[in-house]
Amino acid sequence: MAFIDEIKNRAKKDIKKIVLPESDDDRTLKATSEVLKQKFAEIILIGNRNKILERAKELNLDNIEEAEIVDPNNSKKYDEFVEQFYELRKHKGMTIEKSKEFMLDNIYFGMMMVKQGYADGLVSGAIHSTSDTLRPALQILKTAPGTKLVSAFFMMIVPNCTYGENGVFLFSDSGLNENPDSDALSEIAISSSKSFELLTGKTPKIAMLSYSSHGSAKSELTEKVIKATNLVKEKAPDLLVDGELQLDAAIIPEVAEYKAKGSPLKGEANILIFPDLNAGNIGYKLVQRLANAEAYGPLCQGIAKPVNDLSRGCSSKDIEGVVAITAVQAQEQDK
Repeated sequence: MAFIDEIKNRAKKDIKKIVLPESDDDRTLKATSEVLKQKFAEIILIGNRNKILERAKELNLDNIEEAEIVDPNNSKKYDEFVEQFYELRKHKGMTIEKSKEFMLDNIYFGMMMVKQGYADGLVSGAIHSTSDTLRPALQILKTAPGTKLVSAFFMMIVPNCTYGENGVFLFSDSGLNENPDSDALSEIAISSSKSFELLTGKTPKIAMLSYSSHGSAKSELTEKVIKATNLVKEKAPDLLVDGELQLDAAIIPEVAEYKAKGSPLKGEANILIFPDLNAGNIGYKLVQRLANAEAYGPLCQGIAKPVNDLSRGCSSKDIEGVVAITAVQAQEQDK
């Protein structure tokens, strides 16, 4: 069974309520219709009810009324959220008047719904930047207990591919941290191992990527990755991790045999940790476009409640998939 179909089936076992604040985007409405048809999550759309239903009719989406539609302008929760957001942020100079303005923003309002337990998770980013999604998440939901760093990853599903976990990979950080130092890289790797295991049920095999394999080159760039690898081994000695590794030595057993002989990964990595955001972002887009891969993300790890970003180039199918992943993350949080 395909990766995302398995995720949807898992989501159906304990239905979660996911907020989609970008109700004025056609892809969001099409995804909502499909999620409701497949019944793997309940959807809350934030926005003007009449406009949403009118556009849905134009798109021939006849089941959008099954979603909960909440308009901050006339919601009974508005005053409650204004007061709560003010209390959360008054130490940062927030006033009641400013809070009233923030709570008219769909993303901020949706994030408060998650904070207060009216919803289980939120997906945004089809028409907003990553910072537009993550800023309110960090202001309202904060980081998860014990988390040192919030990071972003993509689940990459590569068709007709025997590498990784039969074509399934986790790429990180491909959406948030620009130039993580060695300690940050190690935290990204450890968080990514947990995310991969949650979403696939498979053993994480982590490659710390570089332009060098086991000392074939030496510079500040390679030293950063070597140090990060050692930190992962110290912090989480049970994890299967190796670095620094070039991509081919990380995922192709025959190449690993002569470029990284003795590597515990044996060229079978399923988690690729990129040394910086340039490499991570370029890498996922190359695989997505040239290999016709499914790319779900940027998915977030380290936030107190499930919040996931989208690429602005996403399709409605991508949004469906991220909703399903968010629901499964919410199930895990309940445990």
